[in-house]
Amino acid sequence: MTATAEATPLPMQEPFHPGLLARAVGWFSGGVGLTIKIALLSLSNALGIWAAYTLYQDSHWIALGSVLFATAFIDIVYLLPRKWTAPAKFLVPGTVFLIAFQIIPIIYTINVAFTNYSTGHILSKSSAIATIQANSLQPPPNGQQYEMAPARTASGELVLLLHDDTSGKVYAGTKNGLVPLPASSVRVDSTGVPVMAKGYTLIKGSELFSLDKQLQNYEIPTHGNAAIQPQGFNQAVELEPTLRYDAQTDTFTRISDGKVFRDNGRGSFVAGAEELEPGWKTGVGFHNFSEILRDPLVRTPFISVFIFTIVFATSVVLLSFAIGLFLAIALDKAHMRFQRFYRTTLVIPYAIPGFLSLLVWAGLLNDDFGAVNHLFHIHVPWLFGANMARISVIMVSVWLTVPYFFLVSLATLQSIPNELTEAARVDGGGGWQIFRRVTLPLLLVAVAPLMIASFALNFNNFNNIYLLTGGGPYSGTSSIAGSTDILISYTYKLAIATGKGQDFGLASALSIIIFFIVAAIAGISFWRSKSLETMR
Repeated sequence: MTATAEATPLPMQEPFHPGLLARAVGWFSGGVGLTIKIALLSLSNALGIWAAYTLYQDSHWIALGSVLFATAFIDIVYLLPRKWTAPAKFLVPGTVFLIAFQIIPIIYTINVAFTNYSTGHILSKSSAIATIQANSLQPPPNGQQYEMAPARTASGELVLLLHDDTSGKVYAGTKNGLVPLPASSVRVDSTGVPVMAKGYTLIKGSELFSLDKQLQNYEIPTHGNAAIQPQGFNQAVELEPTLRYDAQTDTFTRISDGKVFRDNGRGSFVAGAEELEPGWKTGVGFHNFSEILRDPLVRTPFISVFIFTIVFATSVVLLSFAIGLFLAIALDKAHMRFQRFYRTTLVIPYAIPGFLSLLVWAGLLNDDFGAVNHLFHIHVPWLFGANMARISVIMVSVWLTVPYFFLVSLATLQSIPNELTEAARVDGGGGWQIFRRVTLPLLLVAVAPLMIASFALNFNNFNNIYLLTGGGPYSGTSSIAGSTDILISYTYKLAIATGKGQDFGLASALSIIIFFIVAAIAGISFWRSKSLETMR
């Protein structure tokens, strides 16, 4: 007798319902995704072609090759289905943004730090020479001024019809000189501008505006070095150069006294203490770095500013962490009433844009009409006394930073296992001993890197200083560095907001020095924080 085993029925499987994200990925993977990909690559290629053309015109060959290579590489990655292109599709966007917003600015800053790039030194040398020559043109004694009208001869040659208001004569000015015209063959309007000349066709309308660049270089020789040059479309004036450039010796000579201006190797033509403007952008080596040490305007207040920068950043981080940790411990109670309300209230300063809070605090702490002095009927120079201004910027910065450390500390406290504190309590540990030997070391393992990052942020916290006190008040020892200036605000004032213009080369050099200072402090702090990990 044969026994027949019945087959066990398979369980019914529910139909698969893809989620919204899966459906969106599938929708973009078809023809729609291909269309979007081609459209984005077309925009990328158009941008690459435009950049390549601009770089080609300026003869930036290295940058041109980099742009062409990057554009071709992006096309290959997204158009050719290969194994190695799959991960590259995800790496390319992040790499592009990393290069654009991190690598290129860093390289550019380093490059500028070794140049004299500043107000008066932004042109190339050839452009600077041309500008100096143009600026040296001055009206000679008894120089004439004319009402002008551009015109053409029968052969199409450009001439300038010039009316001398003093003598009433009208001339046809060419590159060979002035040709008097008979009074019967010309007519001028009420303003003195020629409106008709026999044998000449006046240029009007759109053709007139197309002559802009041609008129800028048009000269009508008169006598000696003097020449008549157009000033716009309706006037011309007789000018002569006060400086003469010699291309062979690369010098300017002042015609009046024979003084020679030579290239000083730092982007200017100089003769003694006298300098011709503008200069040009050129490499100056370590000149900007050495100026920080040599120039008393930079060197003298640097130490005091550096000390306050350390005090400011350290005080803000330590006080904010201490207050934030205290509040986190106080509000880390399971059955505390109004717990959510208290937590929300403490996070409000973190939710409001910092620059708005700083402007509000600047008004509240104002010496004359601030609400703080009026409310407590006191007269404290919160922002106008040297020591009180330092305390004020630290207090306001702590107020802005406490919510951050409160959130970080609260999250870290809740991640510490209760078994550890219970075991320490069973071993006879008191509340302070448990906190000092268990809670705090475990807390610092997670929070110490964030404290170092906060220190680096406050070391360069330009907004908190500049929007609250502007770096002031100023003492009698320095007209640039104020009592509350930190290195970054001092750099801004020194290189951007003071002197005869903006010195981007000096600003970049100071920025590099600040970077190395912060990097050294952060590196030492990270190295020292490793000891916390061994305490776990």
